[in-house]
Amino acid sequence: MQEFFFYIKLGLDHVLDFGAYDHILFLSALAIPFSFKDWKKVVILATVFTIAHCLSLALSAFEVMTVDVGLIEFLIPVTILLTALYNFKFVMNDKASDKLYVNSIATAFFGIIHGFGFSNYFKMLMAQEEDKVTPLLGFATGIELSQVTIILVILALVFLVQDVLKVKRTIFITIASILVICITIPLLIATFPN
Repeated sequence: MQEFFFYIKLGLDHVLDFGAYDHILFLSALAIPFSFKDWKKVVILATVFTIAHCLSLALSAFEVMTVDVGLIEFLIPVTILLTALYNFKFVMNDKASDKLYVNSIATAFFGIIHGFGFSNYFKMLMAQEEDKVTPLLGFATGIELSQVTIILVILALVFLVQDVLKVKRTIFITIASILVICITIPLLIATFPN
């Protein structure tokens, strides 16, 4: 059981690490168009991301699939950029948030990419482990808990800005998405394959 909690903490630290803020940035971009009344949709998207993230970790841990780390490091900010750009669809079409299946497919694909970004380190940690399922489940639990926490913080911020400060939804989505894009561009440049 102690091992399980170790991997929960590792999952929490992986997402909540402000030094490696790609998860926080991605989840922010993902949650920006939603409000508290949509919290279930955003949690579903976070869960889809967690499952896909852990699927790629499992594929790596069981040595079914390996990928070029340099390419993955570049694709991670690409996923953040695409998610932030997709938010402009919500600005143009208020009903875009109803298309959860489209968001789910994209989120699953992005989760796979993000998972492969952490797979080499995770595989090293699990090299001595006979049981690889328990660490994966612990890590997935930690990721899910931290992602739900981040989403609730973002939704609280959305509530504050839109409902308390009365900033128009489309203006908030536009400004917040542009901010995410501006933070992501240096990551793209830094990881661009040579």
